[in-house]
Amino acid sequence: MLAGLAYRMLGSWHDTEDVLQDAYVRWSAADRSDVAEPRRYLTRVVTRLSVDVLRTRQARRESYVGEWLPEPVPAHALDLDEVSMALLHLMERLTPPQRAVYVLRTAFTLPYDEIAEILDRTPDDCRQLHRRAQHALADDRPRYEPTAAEQRRLLLDFVAAARDGDLPRLESMLRDDVISWTDANGRRRAARKPVTGREKVAAFFSHIYGRPEVTFAPVELVTGPGLKVVVRGNHHVLTLESDGTAITALRVVADPEKLSAVLDDRYEF
Repeated sequence: MLAGLAYRMLGSWHDTEDVLQDAYVRWSAADRSDVAEPRRYLTRVVTRLSVDVLRTRQARRESYVGEWLPEPVPAHALDLDEVSMALLHLMERLTPPQRAVYVLRTAFTLPYDEIAEILDRTPDDCRQLHRRAQHALADDRPRYEPTAAEQRRLLLDFVAAARDGDLPRLESMLRDDVISWTDANGRRRAARKPVTGREKVAAFFSHIYGRPEVTFAPVELVTGPGLKVVVRGNHHVLTLESDGTAITALRVVADPEKLSAVLDDRYEF
């Protein structure tokens, strides 16, 4: 539960590991006679540490190069249900307290009284934070969630068409207002701004993947199916969203620091 809480809060495996390590140190040093309910104690510690990380990250974000995307994590590295890359990405627009309340209430169904105790706020304040979070996410949350099999098929068909340079086929798979984000943080040549529109997105991926040496393999992430792609020796992970008839969004994580869990031998797929 604690790893799932931290990852939902942070969208970063690296930060999640740091938070859990810090929480373990605090738990080891705690006077257990003062801890009536270990679960509540550890939930409070992990949540508050995660909020601190989010606040620090907001300050660092000004120097981040391009789009920030959640870090892909292999499914068998973390037991987590019903979280998508799209939702983790959207939650970046929330304030740290809003994100904490949203995760605790929506994902873990904690009562507002308990959330208030964790965050040292009033229950009414937490209700208001949850309403604001819901409002901030409502308009852009995906209305349709494709099955894992549909996502795998779309990903493989999309990359195959791009590698073949088949622009008509690529465009037929994309919605008119499709959008693509790339996160490389300046460490790889990549689009620093979102690419929007069917023709531009098709041309963008055809340019990236339109060479015979491109290789790709399915990878199961905690957020759903993805593809691990290798282009000229450089790795990235591709995920997508669909409305049931066409691809609505694509996300490319190419920052090497965010691929450690996917490329780690312990998580080989």
